[in-house]
Amino acid sequence: MKTLFTFISLFLCLTASASELRTAPAPQGADLKHDFEVAARIPGGQWKPLDTYLMQVDEVKGARHNVRKVSGAKFEFSGTVELRVISKTQHINSYQVRPLSYRIPVKQQGDTLQIFIDRPRYLSVEVNSDIYNNLHIFADTLMNKPKAKKRDLIYFGPGIHDFHGDSIAVASGKTVFLDQGAVVKGWFSVYNAHNVRILGHGLVMPGHHEGIMVRYSKNILIDGPLTTQIPVGGSDSVEVRNCKVMSWYGWGDGFNIFASSNIRQHHLFARTSDDCSTIYCTRKGYHGSSRNIDISDAIYWADVAHPIMIGLHSQTEEQEEITNVRYADIDILNHAENQIDYQGCIGINDGDDILVHNMLFDNIHIENIRKGMLFNFRVCFNRKYCTAPGRGIEDITLRNVSYTGSEPNMSIIAGYDDNRRVRNIRFENLVVNGKKISDDMSGKPKWYKTSDMFNCFIGEHVDNITFK
Repeated sequence: MKTLFTFISLFLCLTASASELRTAPAPQGADLKHDFEVAARIPGGQWKPLDTYLMQVDEVKGARHNVRKVSGAKFEFSGTVELRVISKTQHINSYQVRPLSYRIPVKQQGDTLQIFIDRPRYLSVEVNSDIYNNLHIFADTLMNKPKAKKRDLIYFGPGIHDFHGDSIAVASGKTVFLDQGAVVKGWFSVYNAHNVRILGHGLVMPGHHEGIMVRYSKNILIDGPLTTQIPVGGSDSVEVRNCKVMSWYGWGDGFNIFASSNIRQHHLFARTSDDCSTIYCTRKGYHGSSRNIDISDAIYWADVAHPIMIGLHSQTEEQEEITNVRYADIDILNHAENQIDYQGCIGINDGDDILVHNMLFDNIHIENIRKGMLFNFRVCFNRKYCTAPGRGIEDITLRNVSYTGSEPNMSIIAGYDDNRRVRNIRFENLVVNGKKISDDMSGKPKWYKTSDMFNCFIGEHVDNITFK
Protein backbone atom coordinates (compact mmCIF):
# COMPACT_ATOMS: atom_id res chain seq x y z
CA MET A 1 0.00 0.00 0.00
CA LYS A 2 2.85 2.38 0.85
CA THR A 3 4.38 1.71 -2.57
CA LEU A 4 1.03 2.41 -4.25
CA PHE A 5 0.62 5.83 -2.68
CA THR A 6 4.26 6.71 -3.24
CA PHE A 7 3.58 6.12 -6.92
CA ILE A 8 0.37 8.17 -6.70
CA SER A 9 2.25 11.09 -5.11
CA LEU A 10 4.90 11.03 -7.84
CA PHE A 11 2.26 10.77 -10.55
CA LEU A 12 0.28 13.71 -9.15
CA CYS A 13 3.41 15.90 -9.04
CA LEU A 14 4.26 15.10 -12.64
CA THR A 15 0.73 15.82 -13.93
CA ALA A 16 -0.29 18.80 -11.78
CA SER A 17 1.27 21.39 -14.09
CA ALA A 18 -0.90 20.18 -16.99
CA SER A 19 -4.13 20.07 -14.97
CA GLU A 20 -7.05 22.47 -14.91
CA LEU A 21 -10.11 22.48 -12.66
CA ARG A 22 -13.37 24.37 -13.24
CA THR A 23 -16.14 24.48 -10.68
CA ALA A 24 -19.39 26.42 -10.45
CA PRO A 25 -21.64 26.99 -7.44
CA ALA A 26 -25.16 25.66 -7.55
CA PRO A 27 -27.56 28.47 -8.44
CA GLN A 28 -29.63 30.07 -5.71
CA GLY A 29 -32.79 28.06 -5.21
CA ALA A 30 -31.34 24.75 -6.42
CA ASP A 31 -32.17 21.70 -4.30
CA LEU A 32 -29.11 20.58 -2.35
CA LYS A 33 -28.28 17.74 0.03
CA HIS A 34 -25.75 17.90 2.83
CA ASP A 35 -24.78 14.32 3.63
CA PHE A 36 -21.26 14.96 2.32
CA GLU A 37 -18.85 17.86 2.27
CA VAL A 38 -16.98 17.72 -1.03
CA ALA A 39 -14.03 19.71 -2.35
CA ALA A 40 -11.65 19.35 -5.29
CA ARG A 41 -8.20 20.66 -6.14
CA ILE A 42 -5.35 20.35 -8.55
CA PRO A 43 -2.57 18.49 -6.70
CA GLY A 44 -0.82 20.97 -4.43
CA GLY A 45 -3.39 23.70 -5.11
CA GLN A 46 -6.20 25.25 -3.12
CA TRP A 47 -9.31 23.27 -2.31
CA LYS A 48 -12.47 24.40 -4.10
CA PRO A 49 -15.80 23.47 -2.47
CA LEU A 50 -18.36 21.57 -4.56
CA ASP A 51 -22.07 21.92 -3.91
CA THR A 52 -23.93 18.63 -3.67
CA TYR A 53 -27.21 18.62 -5.57
CA LEU A 54 -30.20 16.66 -4.33
CA MET A 55 -30.92 13.91 -6.86
CA GLN A 56 -33.82 11.44 -6.75
CA VAL A 57 -33.78 7.67 -7.36
CA ASP A 58 -36.22 4.79 -6.93
CA GLU A 59 -36.21 2.05 -4.29
CA VAL A 60 -38.71 -0.78 -4.64
CA LYS A 61 -39.92 -2.35 -1.39
CA GLY A 62 -42.21 -5.27 -2.09
CA ALA A 63 -44.25 -3.97 -5.02
CA ARG A 64 -44.18 -0.33 -3.94
CA HIS A 65 -41.93 2.37 -5.38
CA ASN A 66 -40.27 4.79 -2.97
CA VAL A 67 -38.43 7.97 -3.91
CA ARG A 68 -35.02 8.20 -2.26
CA LYS A 69 -32.77 11.25 -2.19
CA VAL A 70 -29.07 10.97 -3.01
CA SER A 71 -26.25 13.47 -3.53
CA GLY A 72 -24.52 14.59 -6.73
CA ALA A 73 -21.39 16.73 -7.19
CA LYS A 74 -20.06 17.86 -10.56
CA PHE A 75 -17.09 19.70 -12.07
CA GLU A 76 -14.90 19.91 -15.17
CA PHE A 77 -11.19 19.22 -15.34
CA SER A 78 -8.21 18.10 -17.36
CA GLY A 79 -5.13 16.25 -16.15
CA THR A 80 -5.44 15.08 -12.56
CA VAL A 81 -7.65 16.13 -9.67
CA GLU A 82 -7.95 15.22 -6.00
CA LEU A 83 -11.30 15.00 -4.24
CA ARG A 84 -11.91 15.31 -0.52
CA VAL A 85 -15.16 13.71 0.63
CA ILE A 86 -16.22 14.08 4.26
CA SER A 87 -19.15 12.01 5.49
CA LYS A 88 -21.37 14.25 7.62
CA THR A 89 -24.17 11.89 8.65
CA GLN A 90 -22.44 8.60 9.43
CA HIS A 91 -19.02 7.35 10.43
CA ILE A 92 -17.12 5.55 7.67
CA ASN A 93 -16.72 1.93 8.77
CA SER A 94 -16.40 0.78 5.17
CA TYR A 95 -16.60 2.34 1.74
CA GLN A 96 -16.66 1.60 -1.97
CA VAL A 97 -15.93 3.83 -4.94
CA ARG A 98 -17.55 2.27 -7.98
CA PRO A 99 -17.31 1.07 -10.72
CA LEU A 100 -14.85 -1.31 -9.12
CA SER A 101 -13.23 -2.02 -12.50
CA TYR A 102 -11.83 1.54 -12.49
CA ARG A 103 -9.64 0.73 -9.47
CA ILE A 104 -9.85 4.34 -8.27
CA PRO A 105 -7.11 5.14 -5.71
CA VAL A 106 -8.63 6.14 -2.36
CA LYS A 107 -7.14 7.06 1.01
CA GLN A 108 -9.24 7.05 4.18
CA GLN A 109 -8.57 9.10 7.29
CA GLY A 110 -11.41 8.84 9.78
CA ASP A 111 -14.58 10.07 8.10
CA THR A 112 -12.69 11.62 5.19
CA LEU A 113 -11.92 9.99 1.84
CA GLN A 114 -9.31 11.32 -0.56
CA ILE A 115 -10.02 10.22 -4.12
CA PHE A 116 -7.68 10.57 -7.10
CA ILE A 117 -9.00 10.93 -10.66
CA ASP A 118 -6.87 11.20 -13.79
CA ARG A 119 -9.58 11.17 -16.50
CA PRO A 120 -13.29 11.97 -16.82
CA ARG A 121 -15.17 9.59 -14.54
CA TYR A 122 -18.68 9.03 -13.24
CA LEU A 123 -18.47 7.48 -9.77
CA SER A 124 -20.59 6.31 -6.87
CA VAL A 125 -19.14 6.80 -3.40
CA GLU A 126 -20.91 4.50 -0.95
CA VAL A 127 -20.37 4.59 2.82
CA ASN A 128 -21.19 1.48 4.86
CA SER A 129 -22.78 -0.21 1.81
CA ASP A 130 -25.55 2.41 1.69
CA ILE A 131 -26.60 2.77 -1.95
CA TYR A 132 -29.58 5.02 -1.16
CA ASN A 133 -27.62 7.73 0.63
CA ASN A 134 -24.59 7.69 -1.63
CA LEU A 135 -22.65 10.42 -3.41
CA HIS A 136 -22.56 10.55 -7.21
CA ILE A 137 -19.52 12.29 -8.68
CA PHE A 138 -19.69 13.58 -12.25
CA ALA A 139 -16.14 14.53 -13.23
CA ASP A 140 -16.33 15.77 -16.82
CA THR A 141 -13.92 16.94 -19.45
CA LEU A 142 -13.48 20.67 -20.00
CA MET A 143 -16.00 22.25 -22.35
CA ASN A 144 -15.94 25.82 -23.67
CA LYS A 145 -18.80 27.85 -25.05
CA PRO A 146 -18.99 26.88 -28.74
CA LYS A 147 -18.37 29.23 -31.60
CA ALA A 148 -21.59 29.79 -33.48
CA LYS A 149 -23.46 32.64 -35.09
CA LYS A 150 -25.41 34.56 -32.49
CA ARG A 151 -28.71 33.77 -34.13
CA ASP A 152 -27.92 30.05 -34.04
CA LEU A 153 -26.78 29.84 -30.40
CA ILE A 154 -29.19 29.30 -27.50
CA TYR A 155 -27.20 29.98 -24.34
CA PHE A 156 -28.14 29.09 -20.78
CA GLY A 157 -25.78 30.69 -18.28
CA PRO A 158 -25.43 29.97 -14.55
CA GLY A 159 -28.76 30.18 -12.73
CA ILE A 160 -32.19 28.57 -12.77
CA HIS A 161 -34.11 28.85 -16.04
CA ASP A 162 -37.69 27.95 -15.15
CA PHE A 163 -39.91 26.82 -18.04
CA HIS A 164 -42.30 25.17 -15.55
CA GLY A 165 -41.61 21.74 -17.03
CA ASP A 166 -42.65 22.75 -20.55
CA SER A 167 -40.87 21.93 -23.80
CA ILE A 168 -38.18 24.05 -25.42
CA ALA A 169 -38.11 23.54 -29.19
CA VAL A 170 -34.71 23.32 -30.85
CA ALA A 171 -34.89 23.97 -34.59
CA SER A 172 -32.55 22.83 -37.36
CA GLY A 173 -29.10 24.39 -37.32
CA LYS A 174 -29.32 25.50 -33.68
CA THR A 175 -26.72 24.97 -30.95
CA VAL A 176 -27.78 24.88 -27.30
CA PHE A 177 -25.09 25.46 -24.68
CA LEU A 178 -25.77 24.69 -21.00
CA ASP A 179 -23.01 26.32 -19.02
CA GLN A 180 -21.79 25.09 -15.66
CA GLY A 181 -24.16 26.18 -12.92
CA ALA A 182 -27.16 26.24 -15.27
CA VAL A 183 -30.35 24.41 -14.25
CA VAL A 184 -33.15 24.26 -16.82
CA LYS A 185 -36.60 23.33 -15.51
CA GLY A 186 -38.05 22.18 -18.79
CA TRP A 187 -37.25 19.71 -21.55
CA PHE A 188 -35.63 20.05 -24.96
CA SER A 189 -37.56 18.89 -28.01
CA VAL A 190 -35.58 18.12 -31.17
CA TYR A 191 -38.44 17.34 -33.55
CA ASN A 192 -38.15 16.88 -37.31
CA ALA A 193 -34.84 18.75 -37.24
CA HIS A 194 -31.31 18.31 -38.56
CA ASN A 195 -27.83 19.56 -37.66
CA VAL A 196 -28.62 20.30 -34.00
CA ARG A 197 -26.20 20.35 -31.06
CA ILE A 198 -27.06 20.33 -27.36
CA LEU A 199 -23.85 20.85 -25.41
CA GLY A 200 -22.58 21.64 -21.92
CA HIS A 201 -22.58 20.25 -18.41
CA GLY A 202 -25.64 22.02 -17.04
CA LEU A 203 -28.69 20.24 -15.62
CA VAL A 204 -31.96 19.67 -17.47
CA MET A 205 -34.58 18.82 -14.83
CA PRO A 206 -38.15 18.76 -16.22
CA GLY A 207 -39.71 16.68 -13.44
CA HIS A 208 -41.52 13.48 -14.45
CA HIS A 209 -40.59 13.74 -18.11
CA GLU A 210 -37.85 12.97 -20.60
CA GLY A 211 -35.22 15.72 -20.39
CA ILE A 212 -34.03 15.69 -24.02
CA MET A 213 -36.08 14.07 -26.78
CA VAL A 214 -34.82 13.48 -30.34
CA ARG A 215 -37.65 12.60 -32.73
CA TYR A 216 -37.68 12.16 -36.50
CA SER A 217 -34.36 13.99 -36.79
CA LYS A 218 -30.93 13.59 -38.39
CA ASN A 219 -27.36 14.62 -37.62
CA ILE A 220 -27.85 15.40 -33.93
CA LEU A 221 -25.17 15.70 -31.23
CA ILE A 222 -25.89 15.72 -27.49
CA ASP A 223 -22.75 16.18 -25.41
CA GLY A 224 -22.56 16.69 -21.66
CA PRO A 225 -25.89 17.36 -19.90
CA LEU A 226 -27.21 15.71 -16.76
CA THR A 227 -30.92 15.03 -17.10
CA THR A 228 -33.70 12.48 -16.57
CA GLN A 229 -33.99 10.57 -19.89
CA ILE A 230 -32.66 10.88 -23.45
CA PRO A 231 -34.81 8.90 -25.92
CA VAL A 232 -34.09 8.81 -29.66
CA GLY A 233 -36.95 7.82 -31.97
CA GLY A 234 -37.40 7.57 -35.73
CA SER A 235 -34.02 9.22 -36.26
CA ASP A 236 -30.72 8.74 -38.11
CA SER A 237 -27.13 9.69 -37.32
CA VAL A 238 -27.44 10.69 -33.67
CA GLU A 239 -24.52 10.84 -31.24
CA VAL A 240 -25.01 11.02 -27.47
CA ARG A 241 -21.84 11.33 -25.38
CA ASN A 242 -20.71 12.39 -21.91
CA CYS A 243 -24.33 12.37 -20.74
CA LYS A 244 -25.81 11.42 -17.39
CA VAL A 245 -29.41 10.42 -16.64
CA MET A 246 -31.15 9.79 -13.30
CA SER A 247 -34.84 8.96 -12.89
CA TRP A 248 -37.15 8.07 -10.01
CA TYR A 249 -40.66 7.90 -11.49
CA GLY A 250 -42.63 5.24 -13.37
CA TRP A 251 -41.37 4.30 -16.86
CA GLY A 252 -38.15 6.21 -16.23
CA ASP A 253 -36.00 4.54 -18.89
CA GLY A 254 -32.59 6.09 -19.47
CA PHE A 255 -31.31 5.93 -23.06
CA ASN A 256 -34.06 4.61 -25.37
CA ILE A 257 -33.57 3.90 -29.06
CA PHE A 258 -36.76 3.43 -31.11
CA ALA A 259 -36.78 2.61 -34.83
CA SER A 260 -33.52 4.45 -35.46
CA SER A 261 -30.26 3.82 -37.30
CA ASN A 262 -26.63 4.90 -37.11
CA ILE A 263 -26.72 5.76 -33.42
CA ARG A 264 -23.60 6.21 -31.30
CA GLN A 265 -23.59 6.52 -27.52
CA HIS A 266 -20.32 6.94 -25.63
CA HIS A 267 -19.24 7.67 -22.05
CA LEU A 268 -22.61 7.56 -20.30
CA PHE A 269 -24.07 7.14 -16.84
CA ALA A 270 -27.61 5.92 -16.12
CA ARG A 271 -29.26 5.29 -12.77
CA THR A 272 -32.87 4.71 -13.60
CA SER A 273 -36.31 3.69 -12.38
CA ASP A 274 -36.77 1.47 -15.44
CA ASP A 275 -34.46 0.09 -18.14
CA CYS A 276 -31.13 1.90 -18.49
CA SER A 277 -30.54 1.18 -22.19
CA THR A 278 -33.08 -0.11 -24.70
CA ILE A 279 -33.23 -0.84 -28.42
CA TYR A 280 -36.70 -1.30 -29.92
CA CYS A 281 -38.35 -1.14 -33.35
CA THR A 282 -41.81 0.35 -33.98
CA ARG A 283 -43.04 1.92 -30.75
CA LYS A 284 -44.69 5.15 -29.54
CA GLY A 285 -45.45 6.28 -33.08
CA TYR A 286 -41.95 5.61 -34.44
CA HIS A 287 -41.82 3.10 -37.29
CA GLY A 288 -39.02 0.92 -38.62
CA SER A 289 -36.09 -1.30 -37.75
CA SER A 290 -33.08 -0.34 -35.62
CA ARG A 291 -29.66 -0.81 -37.21
CA ASN A 292 -26.03 0.14 -36.78
CA ILE A 293 -25.89 1.03 -33.09
CA ASP A 294 -22.64 1.44 -31.17
CA ILE A 295 -22.68 1.91 -27.39
CA SER A 296 -19.45 2.10 -25.40
CA ASP A 297 -17.98 3.18 -22.07
CA ALA A 298 -21.24 3.26 -20.12
CA ILE A 299 -22.28 2.74 -16.50
CA TYR A 300 -25.73 1.25 -15.90
CA TRP A 301 -27.52 1.10 -12.55
CA ALA A 302 -31.06 -0.22 -12.84
CA ASP A 303 -32.95 0.33 -9.59
CA VAL A 304 -35.83 -1.30 -11.50
CA ALA A 305 -35.92 -3.53 -14.60
CA HIS A 306 -33.04 -4.19 -17.03
CA PRO A 307 -29.68 -2.51 -17.40
CA ILE A 308 -29.84 -3.58 -21.10
CA MET A 309 -33.09 -4.48 -22.85
CA ILE A 310 -33.42 -5.33 -26.57
CA GLY A 311 -36.39 -6.39 -28.69
CA LEU A 312 -40.02 -6.83 -27.62
CA HIS A 313 -41.68 -3.78 -29.22
CA SER A 314 -42.70 -3.57 -32.88
CA GLN A 315 -45.76 -4.18 -35.05
CA THR A 316 -46.19 -7.74 -36.20
CA GLU A 317 -46.99 -7.02 -39.85
CA GLU A 318 -43.79 -5.01 -40.33
CA GLN A 319 -41.35 -7.93 -39.77
CA GLU A 320 -38.64 -5.56 -38.61
CA GLU A 321 -35.13 -6.29 -37.34
CA ILE A 322 -32.59 -5.13 -34.80
CA THR A 323 -29.14 -5.73 -36.20
CA ASN A 324 -25.51 -4.69 -36.16
CA VAL A 325 -25.33 -3.69 -32.50
CA ARG A 326 -22.27 -3.38 -30.25
CA TYR A 327 -22.10 -2.81 -26.50
CA ALA A 328 -18.49 -2.44 -25.32
CA ASP A 329 -16.81 -1.52 -22.03
CA ILE A 330 -19.96 -1.52 -19.92
CA ASP A 331 -20.10 -1.51 -16.11
CA ILE A 332 -23.38 -2.70 -14.58
CA LEU A 333 -23.48 -1.65 -10.94
CA ASN A 334 -26.89 -2.97 -9.87
CA HIS A 335 -29.93 -4.83 -11.16
CA ALA A 336 -33.14 -5.23 -9.14
CA GLU A 337 -36.48 -6.45 -10.53
CA ASN A 338 -39.22 -8.50 -8.90
CA GLN A 339 -41.00 -9.62 -12.09
CA ILE A 340 -39.34 -12.63 -13.72
CA ASP A 341 -40.37 -11.49 -17.22
CA TYR A 342 -38.34 -8.29 -16.84
CA GLN A 343 -35.17 -9.64 -15.25
CA GLY A 344 -31.80 -9.85 -16.99
CA CYS A 345 -28.71 -7.67 -16.85
CA ILE A 346 -28.58 -8.33 -20.58
CA GLY A 347 -32.10 -8.96 -21.81
CA ILE A 348 -33.09 -9.89 -25.35
CA ASN A 349 -36.84 -10.49 -25.29
CA ASP A 350 -37.87 -10.93 -28.89
CA GLY A 351 -41.52 -10.33 -29.79
CA ASP A 352 -43.76 -8.88 -32.52
CA ASP A 353 -42.07 -10.79 -35.36
CA ILE A 354 -38.73 -8.99 -34.91
CA LEU A 355 -35.50 -10.70 -35.95
CA VAL A 356 -32.69 -9.83 -33.52
CA HIS A 357 -29.28 -10.70 -34.94
CA ASN A 358 -25.63 -9.80 -35.32
CA MET A 359 -24.71 -8.38 -31.90
CA LEU A 360 -21.54 -8.12 -29.86
CA PHE A 361 -21.33 -7.60 -26.10
CA ASP A 362 -17.67 -7.01 -25.31
CA ASN A 363 -16.00 -6.36 -21.98
CA ILE A 364 -19.04 -6.24 -19.68
CA HIS A 365 -18.43 -5.99 -15.92
CA ILE A 366 -21.46 -6.87 -13.78
CA GLU A 367 -20.91 -6.04 -10.12
CA ASN A 368 -24.05 -7.07 -8.29
CA ILE A 369 -27.59 -8.31 -8.77
CA ARG A 370 -29.92 -7.60 -5.88
CA LYS A 371 -32.75 -9.46 -7.58
CA GLY A 372 -32.56 -10.70 -11.15
CA MET A 373 -30.58 -12.80 -13.59
CA LEU A 374 -27.50 -12.38 -15.74
CA PHE A 375 -29.00 -13.26 -19.14
CA ASN A 376 -32.57 -13.44 -20.38
CA PHE A 377 -32.58 -14.38 -24.08
CA ARG A 378 -36.06 -15.45 -25.16
CA VAL A 379 -38.14 -15.53 -28.29
CA CYS A 380 -41.36 -14.80 -26.46
CA PHE A 381 -45.00 -13.79 -26.77
CA ASN A 382 -45.60 -11.15 -24.10
CA ARG A 383 -49.29 -10.42 -24.65
CA LYS A 384 -49.11 -7.25 -22.55
CA TYR A 385 -46.94 -5.60 -25.21
CA CYS A 386 -46.94 -7.85 -28.30
CA THR A 387 -49.32 -9.32 -30.84
CA ALA A 388 -46.99 -12.18 -31.82
CA PRO A 389 -43.74 -13.86 -30.79
CA GLY A 390 -40.48 -12.78 -32.39
CA ARG A 391 -38.90 -14.36 -35.46
CA GLY A 392 -35.65 -15.32 -33.74
CA ILE A 393 -32.43 -14.39 -31.98
CA GLU A 394 -29.31 -15.19 -33.98
CA ASP A 395 -25.56 -14.62 -34.07
CA ILE A 396 -24.90 -13.08 -30.67
CA THR A 397 -21.36 -12.94 -29.25
CA LEU A 398 -20.68 -12.25 -25.57
CA ARG A 399 -16.97 -11.70 -25.01
CA ASN A 400 -15.23 -11.01 -21.69
CA VAL A 401 -18.35 -10.86 -19.53
CA SER A 402 -17.71 -11.10 -15.78
CA TYR A 403 -19.92 -11.21 -12.69
CA THR A 404 -18.73 -10.70 -9.11
CA GLY A 405 -21.84 -10.45 -6.92
CA SER A 406 -24.25 -12.55 -4.88
CA GLU A 407 -25.96 -15.59 -6.38
CA PRO A 408 -28.35 -14.41 -9.14
CA ASN A 409 -31.58 -16.02 -10.25
CA MET A 410 -31.40 -18.61 -12.98
CA SER A 411 -30.60 -17.22 -16.43
CA ILE A 412 -32.80 -18.25 -19.36
CA ILE A 413 -32.04 -18.93 -23.03
CA ALA A 414 -35.08 -20.24 -24.91
CA GLY A 415 -36.71 -20.20 -28.32
CA TYR A 416 -40.43 -20.30 -29.06
CA ASP A 417 -41.09 -23.01 -31.66
CA ASP A 418 -39.37 -24.79 -34.55
CA ASN A 419 -39.53 -21.68 -36.73
CA ARG A 420 -38.73 -19.08 -34.05
CA ARG A 421 -35.42 -20.18 -32.60
CA VAL A 422 -32.34 -18.98 -30.76
CA ARG A 423 -29.24 -19.75 -32.81
CA ASN A 424 -25.48 -19.25 -32.66
CA ILE A 425 -24.89 -17.75 -29.22
CA ARG A 426 -21.15 -17.60 -28.48
CA PHE A 427 -19.79 -17.00 -24.99
CA GLU A 428 -16.08 -16.20 -24.97
CA ASN A 429 -14.35 -15.88 -21.59
CA LEU A 430 -17.42 -15.81 -19.36
CA VAL A 431 -16.35 -15.58 -15.69
CA VAL A 432 -18.88 -15.92 -12.85
CA ASN A 433 -17.49 -15.18 -9.40
CA GLY A 434 -14.03 -16.26 -10.44
CA LYS A 435 -15.17 -19.41 -12.24
CA LYS A 436 -14.28 -19.53 -15.93
CA ILE A 437 -17.16 -21.07 -17.85
CA SER A 438 -16.21 -23.11 -20.92
CA ASP A 439 -17.26 -26.30 -22.64
CA ASP A 440 -13.99 -27.95 -21.61
CA MET A 441 -13.78 -26.48 -18.08
CA SER A 442 -12.32 -28.63 -15.35
CA GLY A 443 -14.76 -30.11 -12.86
CA LYS A 444 -17.70 -30.27 -15.28
CA PRO A 445 -19.22 -33.77 -15.49
CA LYS A 446 -19.44 -34.97 -19.08
CA TRP A 447 -23.20 -35.37 -18.83
CA TYR A 448 -23.75 -31.74 -17.69
CA LYS A 449 -24.60 -28.88 -19.96
CA THR A 450 -22.00 -26.12 -19.63
CA SER A 451 -24.83 -23.76 -18.67
CA ASP A 452 -25.49 -25.92 -15.59
CA MET A 453 -22.18 -24.67 -14.22
CA PHE A 454 -23.49 -21.12 -13.73
CA ASN A 455 -27.22 -21.62 -13.10
CA CYS A 456 -28.47 -21.03 -16.64
CA PHE A 457 -31.44 -22.84 -18.20
CA ILE A 458 -31.19 -23.57 -21.93
CA GLY A 459 -34.63 -24.51 -23.15
CA GLU A 460 -36.16 -25.87 -26.31
CA HIS A 461 -35.66 -24.51 -29.84
CA VAL A 462 -32.06 -23.43 -29.15
CA ASP A 463 -29.17 -24.30 -31.49
CA ASN A 464 -25.41 -23.97 -31.24
CA ILE A 465 -24.67 -22.38 -27.84
CA THR A 466 -20.92 -22.46 -27.24
CA PHE A 467 -18.69 -21.49 -24.32
CA LYS A 468 -15.02 -20.93 -25.06
